[in-house]
Amino acid sequence: MLRSLFRATVPGLRVPWAQWSRNWAGVPAHVVDLRSDTVTRPGPAMRRAMAEAVVGDDDYGEDPTVHELQEKAAEMLGVERTMFVPTNTMANLISVMGHCRRRGSQVLLGQECHLHVYEQGGVAQIAGVHSHPLPDLPHGTLDLNELERALTRGSGSSYHPVCELVCLENTHSSAGGRVLPVDYLRQVCLLAHAHGARVHMDGARLMNAAVALRMPPARLVEHCDSVSFCFSKGLGAPVGALVGGSKDFIGEAWRLRKALGGGMRQAGVLAAAALVGLAEAEEVLPRDHGNAQRFAKGLQDLASPICSVDPDTVETNMVLVQVAGLPPSDLCQRLQAVSAEEVAQTGRAVRVLLFPWTEQSVRAVWHRDVSAQDTELALRKWEFVLRQLRP
Repeated sequence: MLRSLFRATVPGLRVPWAQWSRNWAGVPAHVVDLRSDTVTRPGPAMRRAMAEAVVGDDDYGEDPTVHELQEKAAEMLGVERTMFVPTNTMANLISVMGHCRRRGSQVLLGQECHLHVYEQGGVAQIAGVHSHPLPDLPHGTLDLNELERALTRGSGSSYHPVCELVCLENTHSSAGGRVLPVDYLRQVCLLAHAHGARVHMDGARLMNAAVALRMPPARLVEHCDSVSFCFSKGLGAPVGALVGGSKDFIGEAWRLRKALGGGMRQAGVLAAAALVGLAEAEEVLPRDHGNAQRFAKGLQDLASPICSVDPDTVETNMVLVQVAGLPPSDLCQRLQAVSAEEVAQTGRAVRVLLFPWTEQSVRAVWHRDVSAQDTELALRKWEFVLRQLRP
């Protein structure tokens, strides 16, 4: 998988990040940042809530704003308790450690899921847990027959690791923000429990899934034994995530958070931002999904042999664009660059920021800082670049 940070590039010139929005030939450069939904900035309401938050020492369990957040989230997710942590990566690691109590335990998960690929192998290097990756299907699901074979492989054997956990990701980032069907979640739960394993959901973008399905988040969590939930992606908070589960599970999770250095003091300043993100989710996330869908349909209408997208696969705030005829990194550089020709032809200077995703695709992610107008500007910039690439 390709992951690189790119600076805006014009022929022969490296442009510093801080200069990306400066004028080009007297025309202000407009930046549309589609790299991730983690790039958002707190708005006025969120900043005001952070400044006015009532705080205490959360490591002593005395921060009232953290208490408020944890109680609201527990009710929303349909779990007994939740616990505030700095990041969703820590939430996932705590969850794995809470379920897999013996060193050498096995966790089953998708080979392209975030927990397996992008979290530094923490379950192995810190928790001593063995990950067994299974092939991901295009929808972000696992083949249930393959899952059952993996669950039963070590049963009663003194040679195989003992499988104690199945991890799912909803929405599934590497599949392009696809939503896991509720019936699939139910079937995974039944399989796992039948073989003595539990189920953890990486719900970093769970609210996106709930909005897409028009279901309460609790409906997506009811078939899981634990869940992580992130506030610093589509919900727009600068920091924070939750672990959710039973009272006993969260009691052990508190000890693990402390061991990992995740105990925080006056964390209500951060919890206040998360509360605002939750309150605004039902307004913001449908708008993000709609903008992503409009972009996908607009790009499809361009009918380019270089870039293709299937709007039917765009279920939330992500669009995976297949690229043919040039490396995705080259396409990203062209979309980030501004030229005199662009300004002359379009009257605008637009920089679209995004990452190569695979050797044949790029991923674009919508969020609260990308408006419908930004979406249209990104599409027009894409059209200009594709026109320049015609033979």
